[in-house]
Amino acid sequence: MIVASDLMGTLTTGSPFLGLVDWVKHNQSKLRANFYTASIMPSYLLAKNGFIDWQAWGQKLMVDSLSYIKDANPEKLSRAAEWVVEHNLWEKRREDVVARLIKHREDGAKVYIASSVVEPFIEPFAKRIGAQTIGTPVEIVNGRVKMIGGLMANEKKIEQVLSRLAVDRVDVAYGDTILDIPLLEHAERPVAVYPDAKLKSIALERGWEIIGDTPKIG
Repeated sequence: MIVASDLMGTLTTGSPFLGLVDWVKHNQSKLRANFYTASIMPSYLLAKNGFIDWQAWGQKLMVDSLSYIKDANPEKLSRAAEWVVEHNLWEKRREDVVARLIKHREDGAKVYIASSVVEPFIEPFAKRIGAQTIGTPVEIVNGRVKMIGGLMANEKKIEQVLSRLAVDRVDVAYGDTILDIPLLEHAERPVAVYPDAKLKSIALERGWEIIGDTPKIG
């Protein structure tokens, strides 16, 4: 049995960006951390009020924030990633959904967290529940953390999942937004988790399971 789950919004309400800024504050420079936070406020307000796409904004923010890790090396990246998870993503986990994934694993399923988030930031979270990771790969070049290729998002995410696992479909999939539709459509049992209004509408129409508080339709 194969179970695949999105991360952001599905397993946690945390933020890789805020987690990394907090790491900078405690390990590099409080002044620089405050600057990073202030610098994104204009675009944050635009995204929050729907003037720019919230998902795309968040993904770009995560990628851009990789440059905050100065003089990066594998050990420093690992420490920063553990901090992001311990002090943000895991702290703000959705305990009901995480419990489901743990139960799947205990019942013998292979559990994967498939996300556009960079893999180093997924791995400490995945280890806590005994899952494996399929995310956006990165490399370190001249002391800078850089993404390899494009984000593992939308259709590219499910293509990578199916390719890595050498299957046509997965048994169970969890997702929270309309961007997870490609993943959910390739599951025998799709589960909409705390879905946004668009995903909720589709889930109701198709008879998919819905868990968690959801936006009202209409």
